[in-house]
Formats: sequence, C-alpha cells, structure tokens
Amino acid sequence: MPKSLCLLLLLIIGVPLHAQDVIHHCMSSDGHPVFTDQPCAAVNATPTVNAQAPAAGSSVASSPPGPPPVLCAATMEALRQSVTDAFAARDPNRLAALMLWSGYGKQSAVTQIQDLGQLMKRPLIGIGGVDEDAPANAGSEAAPSPRNEDDLVVRTASNDGSGTTHETHFAITRRSGCLWLKP
Repeated sequence: MPKSLCLLLLLIIGVPLHAQDVIHHCMSSDGHPVFTDQPCAAVNATPTVNAQAPAAGSSVASSPPGPPPVLCAATMEALRQSVTDAFAARDPNRLAALMLWSGYGKQSAVTQIQDLGQLMKRPLIGIGGVDEDAPANAGSEAAPSPRNEDDLVVRTASNDGSGTTHETHFAITRRSGCLWLKP
C-alpha cells in the first residue's frame, strides 16, 4: 500500500473522531445542567452563558467557574414554581432574586428582604392571583385588596395557630422577556 494512500486513510478516519470531541454544556428548561455531544437546541436546552468551543487538545467546552446561570421566569407557572421553591428552602434571598429592585436604595432593599424573611417563617398555603377563587380568603386577617390581575398573591398561615390566613400581594411586571415581582 503506498504511503500517500495510508496517510489519506488515516486522515479520513481521524476527522470524524475529532468532530465528536465537543461536549456542549446546556441548561434544561427545569434548570438542570445537561452535557451532550449534540447542540443544546437539539435536546430542547439552552446553552450556558459563555459556553465556548474547546481549546486545542481539550475535549470539553469551557464554561465559567461557579454556579449555573439563573434563568428567569418566563411564564406565570414558572414564577409560581420559583416562589414555591423559595418558600420550600426558607430562603428570602431566593425570593428576592425574583424581584425587580429598580428604584430601591440599599436600606430599603435590606428592610424588604428582612420582611420577606419574616413572611417565609409562615407556612405556605398557596400561590395564585387575586381573582382566583381561593378558600384561603375565608377567615383572612384582612379584607382582600382591590382586584388586580397583575398581582401574585402568596397565602400563608398565621404563626399564632388561629387558622387565619395572610395574603401578601406582589405586583408582576414583564421586563426583558422575564416576569418579575415588585416588592
């Protein structure tokens, strides 16, 4: 076998092997990391921030160190789930991350987050809109505020064991394709 034919054969065999070296770092719609040899769009996932092609000799696309990017809530269902997850973790900072803080000074924001911490000490009963029929309104500590379709209502139990419920209303705004709570 001539040398040129052997060289050509090795070159042809090596090209597909090199093409399969790339591992794509993606984020699934539910926020879990996905590593795949296919483009992220092919597996219904989003590329992670700053994911790049591998450097020479590397088999994995590099991504910045640290936690995966936080994906915002694009739908009401995703926003409700994010609020539920924050309550489940009892993490006021996680709830604060769902809020649009423009116009708030540092002290105002700190006070609001402390208030969120107090709210999260109460058991979560439900999350909905003001216009939804909710049995939690019966026996509520205060009369419901005027109906606003753009509100998210967080219903919590009182801490005193009386069985009354408490409603906290958050205005919702859409900005940059995301739904945000307004404190």
